[in-house]
Amino acid sequence: MTTQRIALVTGANKGIGREIARQLAQAGVFVLIGARDPGRANAVVDEFARQGLQAAALHIDLNDPAGIAAAADTIRTRYGRLDILVNNAGIVDAGDGPPSTASVDGARRIMDTNFIGTLAVTQAMLPLLRASTAARIVNLSSSLGSLALNGDPASPYYSARLIGYNASKAALNMLTVQLAEELRGTSVVVNSVSPGYVKTDLTGHNGFITPEEGAAVPVKFALLGEDAVSGRFVEAAGTTPW
Repeated sequence: MTTQRIALVTGANKGIGREIARQLAQAGVFVLIGARDPGRANAVVDEFARQGLQAAALHIDLNDPAGIAAAADTIRTRYGRLDILVNNAGIVDAGDGPPSTASVDGARRIMDTNFIGTLAVTQAMLPLLRASTAARIVNLSSSLGSLALNGDPASPYYSARLIGYNASKAALNMLTVQLAEELRGTSVVVNSVSPGYVKTDLTGHNGFITPEEGAAVPVKFALLGEDAVSGRFVEAAGTTPW
């Protein structure tokens, strides 16, 4: 088995996920490009290869439990362990909005992918992460998932009432808190990281920062050393309130 660190980045075929994968590869990590579309994942692998970066495509769909199990089996067979899991994949829905008017089906779709799907991937990968001497889980959250900021009229996020998306990220933060406590004393470290308002397809390219800038903090927490902290919610400016 290789001594090179192995990372899985979900939703790594575009946007911030692809940039997180690139920066991890630039740091010497072998990156698995997790994506629903094998063609798009292979295109990223080819792009990275032209840049001298090591990566491989991995088919994974957060809404396909059997496929998630198969992805974990593939990693186990080929590499024997997983050192880094970046839970980046997520969706928005056009029907999302304030609690009084949001599409219930839209909110359900968001929760099924952003929270339930991430939980399923994390559970499937945990045995592989436990096999690492220093595993790192990074959950891509958002300041929109902060209950404190959602309830603060002075916050710039106060008016962003997207019950489905915001609730999905708050739930993801709960996963971070509970999993970090459950894994306390093990080699697995878990944190929620808000990349900021990034210009990607997810935001309609209306963000304030580039994917390169947004990837910096998630990559930093994916590469934490022996003094790694766990169970935190952070962004570029520092700690984010829960």
